[in-house]
Amino acid sequence: MRMRFPFRASSLGMTLFLLAGCQSTKSGGLAPTPPETPTGTAPSAASPWQRARVGDAVTYTFSAQQGAAPGGTARSLRGLVSLEVVAVQQPWVWVNVSFTDEAGQPLAPVWLAWPQLLPVRSDVTRPIEVPPLGEPVAERPTVAGRAWDAQRFEKDSRPVDGPLVSRVYATEPGPLYLTRGLLGARTETAGFHVPGGSELTLRDFREGSSTASSAVPVLERPLGSGTYYDRRLEQGPTPTLTRVCFGAERGFLLRTEAPLDTQAAPCTNFAEAEPEPLEEVLTGLVWEAVAVAWPPATAAAGTRGTFEAEGHAVPALTAQRTENDGSTQRVLSETYAADPWSPTLAGLAREARFQPLAESTERVEKAGKRELEGGSRLVRWGSWLGGAK
Repeated sequence: MRMRFPFRASSLGMTLFLLAGCQSTKSGGLAPTPPETPTGTAPSAASPWQRARVGDAVTYTFSAQQGAAPGGTARSLRGLVSLEVVAVQQPWVWVNVSFTDEAGQPLAPVWLAWPQLLPVRSDVTRPIEVPPLGEPVAERPTVAGRAWDAQRFEKDSRPVDGPLVSRVYATEPGPLYLTRGLLGARTETAGFHVPGGSELTLRDFREGSSTASSAVPVLERPLGSGTYYDRRLEQGPTPTLTRVCFGAERGFLLRTEAPLDTQAAPCTNFAEAEPEPLEEVLTGLVWEAVAVAWPPATAAAGTRGTFEAEGHAVPALTAQRTENDGSTQRVLSETYAADPWSPTLAGLAREARFQPLAESTERVEKAGKRELEGGSRLVRWGSWLGGAK
């Protein structure tokens, strides 16, 4: 059985290699985070997220390019990525994340075609620390019309077919708290002898003027935080259900995956979740749009139909292919959403929209009878965040 399991957007395909140099994203390409005080004691300084105002925003220019592999085509993409606070109901800050071309128009790649909503918790529920990329080097760059006291972190893994990763952070994030003070991010890959890379540079920022709470927006297209989805895995004699939960706290995205406990409220414990900085997620999404084709080649010529999941009827593409390993013939089936942003997927985390909605492997027996060897299927999704619609 050749099962694929859920993955984060920034770890898709070459992205994990690109961002982390064949290491976990937990320790790759990130500036250090000051230790914080656990819940129950007062932190030494309030998180800037706790002072968030509607209208706080940052915008970065981005570019990404991938050279042509043998027999392939080089690809590139340029545009803007903006993050804006659209509602505040402490302890939650609601951030709209949008990608556009340099004229502010929607981008062609489906990966970045629609804005996505990200609720971020502002208070301290757990210490979050990320190991530094390397020793910081002090700089004073002028970016977005302002001189910043900054630190550059860099790691060069090109001698071992890894990337050159560089990040520049303002020493004091100030109005750039949405991305932990990021001024610029650059990644250059040399792996697999295919040149490429990506770059983000701060273009402008804005401080909001409204301290009043705003109505919580609908989680129609969530980046992830505040939502969950369940999958049924059929591998072995007994099918199992797993639940993937998404949260976000002070600029870090959190993800957990565990067997479903039907007696427990959904997504109440992120203590063991691995934090991923929001700015690294953005970098991954930009690279994904360049490096990974959509729809997948296996599904592009698939049969159109409908995928059913607990009250949802999703227009879908299903493709089958046959493999032979000598004595055994197998039929592999994959079903993808025909449109990952279809209204029928409202409320589903971005990650799950681009995965197979269902996949299976069947062994062909005598007389053409098929026997299921294993499979995975999306069965439900929803929001665990109180007040989210």
